[in-house]
Amino acid sequence: MQHMMDEKHLSPGVVDEKCLPPIREALQVLGNKWSTLVLAHLFFSPQRFNQLRRKLGEISTKALTDTLRHLERNEIVERKVFPTVPVTVEYSLTEKGRDFQLVLIEMYNWGQKWGKREHENQQDHPMDQKITP
Repeated sequence: MQHMMDEKHLSPGVVDEKCLPPIREALQVLGNKWSTLVLAHLFFSPQRFNQLRRKLGEISTKALTDTLRHLERNEIVERKVFPTVPVTVEYSLTEKGRDFQLVLIEMYNWGQKWGKREHENQQDHPMDQKITP
């Protein structure tokens, strides 16, 4: 494709129909509406299940379980079990998951520019922490 910087990366501002299959694949891997927020929280540090559930707020236990299983099956998230009583399970990003960071940065930039701030006068949301590559 002549609009490409190389065979794997698009030049800025270039999107055409040939871009759609990889975009569709990325969206299928990400799965549901919670996946991106789970990834964002895991960029800060590995998290235990209940830590993630508390930070995400409105997510049900089933939705978080399903999201983490989907991300684990797609090798985005790694699940590590510690032999403690009770058992401790920690989730972290794989290399494939960490590679999503630039997408999150661009989503943050877009949200800062165009998104509505429901609670502008309230305390900053934990996801407002600066994300840098």
